[in-house]
Amino acid sequence: LLSHFSYTGFWGLVNNAGISTFGETGWLPMETYEKFADVNLLGSIRTTLEFLPLLRKYKGRIVFMSSIIAYFTLGNGVYSMTKAAIEKFCDALRLEMKKFGVHVCIIQPGNYARSTKIQPPLSAEEIWSELSEEEKAVYNKEYVQERVNFFNNILSEGSTNGNEVVDAMVDALTSPAPKARYMVAKLKEKVLVFVCALFPTVVMDSVLSYALSK
Repeated sequence: LLSHFSYTGFWGLVNNAGISTFGETGWLPMETYEKFADVNLLGSIRTTLEFLPLLRKYKGRIVFMSSIIAYFTLGNGVYSMTKAAIEKFCDALRLEMKKFGVHVCIIQPGNYARSTKIQPPLSAEEIWSELSEEEKAVYNKEYVQERVNFFNNILSEGSTNGNEVVDAMVDALTSPAPKARYMVAKLKEKVLVFVCALFPTVVMDSVLSYALSK
């Protein structure tokens, strides 16, 4: 794609790197939070800063891979945290780059776990073995198994049409008037985002609590 625009210089940067995991807040060690922030957030920022002079010079495009999980979380708060942060970074960058003619676009996929393999299925035993003694005193294996079953079921429902996300990325790079945000998700996922954005937090908490109880 870059060679197609070689006559315009350095045209497009796609920040696509990302890792995911599952686990309640106290289940994950601080090292995990640091690793996720480094890859999902700071990695994109480092790359952007490196190429920003060229992108300004050639009035190019910067595309970031976010997620609808930036709006809510269902057991993967550490991943959600990094995506929410990258959204705010993009919001600031998009406004700053307007005067240079640089477009900043965010891709917000829904559940494409079966396409990307970003999150392999988990086992309760694997998670339990990694818990601290303090966490084991609060939770039990049955609860962990329930959470694992819930999350693995979400993974199994992921779309296999990863080309939909790629098409959004291509449009962001090539369209004369790219969108600031491309939400590529199922209707029920878009409804969740709509509820989260427009309704009081207590409503969204009730919806998510109900989903988790199932």
